[in-house]
Amino acid sequence: MNVYGYVGFFSTLSDFCRRLVSRGFEPMSLQVVWFKRDLRLHDHAALHHAAAQGPVLCLYAIEPGIWAQPDASNQHYQFILESLRDLNREMSHYGGQVHVLCGEVTTLLAQLHAATPIAALHSHEETGNNVTFQRDLAVARWCREHGVTWHEYTQFGVIRRLKDRNLWQAHWQAHANTPRWPTPALDELRFATLPLQARVNQSPPSPQALGLADQQPPHRQPGGRRSGLAVLKSFLEDRSAQYRGGISSPLSAPSACSRLSPYLAYGCLSMREVVQATRRQTQRLPTESGHHKRGLTAFTSRLFWHCHFIQKLESEPELEWRNVHRGYDGLREPDWNCAHFDALVAGRTGWPMVDACVVMLRETGWINFRMRAMLVSVAAYPLWLHWRGVGLWLARQFLDYEPGIHWSQMQMQSGTTGINTTRVYNPIKQAQDHDPQGHFVRRWLPAMRKVPDAWLFEPWRMPADLQERYGVQVGVDIAMPLVDLEIATRAAKQRLHALRAQPKVRAAKAAIVAKHGLRQRRTNSRTQTKADSHQLGLEFE
Repeated sequence: MNVYGYVGFFSTLSDFCRRLVSRGFEPMSLQVVWFKRDLRLHDHAALHHAAAQGPVLCLYAIEPGIWAQPDASNQHYQFILESLRDLNREMSHYGGQVHVLCGEVTTLLAQLHAATPIAALHSHEETGNNVTFQRDLAVARWCREHGVTWHEYTQFGVIRRLKDRNLWQAHWQAHANTPRWPTPALDELRFATLPLQARVNQSPPSPQALGLADQQPPHRQPGGRRSGLAVLKSFLEDRSAQYRGGISSPLSAPSACSRLSPYLAYGCLSMREVVQATRRQTQRLPTESGHHKRGLTAFTSRLFWHCHFIQKLESEPELEWRNVHRGYDGLREPDWNCAHFDALVAGRTGWPMVDACVVMLRETGWINFRMRAMLVSVAAYPLWLHWRGVGLWLARQFLDYEPGIHWSQMQMQSGTTGINTTRVYNPIKQAQDHDPQGHFVRRWLPAMRKVPDAWLFEPWRMPADLQERYGVQVGVDIAMPLVDLEIATRAAKQRLHALRAQPKVRAAKAAIVAKHGLRQRRTNSRTQTKADSHQLGLEFE
């Protein structure tokens, strides 16, 4: 049976609700569980609490308004659909399903409530983009106006209406240490189901119907909890031994990194279960596996940082579209260069490491943290592009797009937070350090396979007679650099540092530190090095 239902008629919901009553369900007992970025049954607080109070209607809304946003892409949509199919395969063992309806959430809730009153709405808290934030505000208003209680449950170690950053670390630790909600037992769930009627379209909307381009990375990771658990198992038992020392190079990172980021972003796995599973595996390893243990410890620290960055967006939703430090307003905004941006998107900047990363991202939906940082650095400094436009493009490219981490890191790498060290990555040095034989750039840029090793990092310097001999033409097969890297980077840093040195800009720093700065952690972990604490990716890896 196809698990998707497109509800386009009010009478369908009315008929459904009347059938519930006729089957003996009390009108005021209906509990709606609204699935969002929590596509699992295990450690699902909303489902656990709803199941204890009455018959449950599990709902996932495909919201056209959200999919129309410039940070949405078809790969996100397809990953979610795959995750929903996997979730429904598991839920079918309980005799139920998640009903996937297309429409704005307040409209769908109003249709349900008009026919049979909803006793309560249950969902996890979401820290998403501004559109989902405004959507949640609209849902809260609708619930108040209609006397529906909305129960929201913690998804990550993030605090709503956080007043004091000093309290945050203890909250995260408490959340990570709390026992997980168990997967419900077979006799604990009573499902309310939608009737299968002729007027119901049983297919999800096409990408075109939602305004999404068909294109998506052909080699991206598949959605679903089963895939996520398999990735978690392979990482904890095997691949995590490569974590320390393996996550920086794009050659080793695809296997050394956990690759759990999309499964956390869409809630196929819970943050808490990953933290606890990692701790158990660390304890199980023998004493002589010191390097492996340190890798898992470093990974656990990144789970902490994951929530730290999401907390920034939770505390200040505006950082998605405006500078954290308002003193940097106007720094790059007037100088947007369409030619530079188009070349970056096309993988034609002329710097092989940058262009290879763009191609890999286009093909897989993923690159490792250091290469993400390098991409943003090149965009922000030598190309002098504002982080917002670049960030929207990268949001669509990253399968694991997590708004809280993404926008915090876009600003940090672009130097507009006012509290972080300027981070400038030289793409030539990154190639020398992390791809010295050119295996990475030659894999993703076929034209580079013709370039001799001597000219690998700066092919534009190759003499014309050698270009002819090797059958590669710089400016045609390989792009010429858009700018002189050294001169453009120096000029960009001078502009940024001149602004940063202004007294009024320096004076505003303290308030930002108070609101967003991470307080000194006092833990028993002595294995975390200074390098660990600074190796932060644009997304969790």
